[in-house]
Amino acid sequence: MPYDPSAFPPFAVTVDLVVLTVRRHSLCALAVRRGEPPFQGRWALPGGFVREDEDLAQAAARELAEETGLCVHNPAAPTQDNGAHLEQLATYGDPERDPRMRVVSVAHLALAPDLPAPRAGGDASNARWAPVEELLEQSGYGRAGEPLAPLAFDHAQILADGVERARSKIEYSSLATAFCPPEFTVGELRRVYEAVWSVALDPRNFHRKVTGTPGFLVPTGGTTTRQGGRPAQLFRAGGATLLNPPMLRPEV
Repeated sequence: MPYDPSAFPPFAVTVDLVVLTVRRHSLCALAVRRGEPPFQGRWALPGGFVREDEDLAQAAARELAEETGLCVHNPAAPTQDNGAHLEQLATYGDPERDPRMRVVSVAHLALAPDLPAPRAGGDASNARWAPVEELLEQSGYGRAGEPLAPLAFDHAQILADGVERARSKIEYSSLATAFCPPEFTVGELRRVYEAVWSVALDPRNFHRKVTGTPGFLVPTGGTTTRQGGRPAQLFRAGGATLLNPPMLRPEV
């Protein structure tokens, strides 16, 4: 029998983005307010449909730029001030996840240092950084005083999965440095771990661990007083991608 495309129901692929950063010592995610149905007016993760001429990574990078003005960091290019680390997270295919048609979403996780207020674009009427706990809360009021409502589609589950990926991955990899500027202090790196894990860490033990792990941090030879107090030594991320032994998340 010849292949007949019309014999199959409509099917689409989207990309959704869990974009995380640390702002004011809190782990925050990027949320956009939907400007069009379905779920018009509700907060959601940035994302959209994959075009015919795109692969998944290209679609994720395009949506990130279109809806937020952020770009993806290219390791082969000079360091970008607002470049984001991007990796594929998971695939979501519940038949009822989108009321328009059957849609499968390939979610991506993006991490970046403290970023400026994003700009909305595409079909988003507004964009903001919000603490992940607020976005995952389904009742009460947020910091801005507006009533909280569940994220659109299945984005609460996608966000929760992205947050857990980040929390678990910084235990055994150098991913935490993606939240830092190109040069950073041990104290600044510690505050990233504290924000992502929502715990307080012992400064001396943390300093001993990260500076004693070969290839994790490389001294730049410079110092800074941007955190106040005495000058602190500056480091950059080293070539090590795995921490051995891992820095286990404290039990809370």
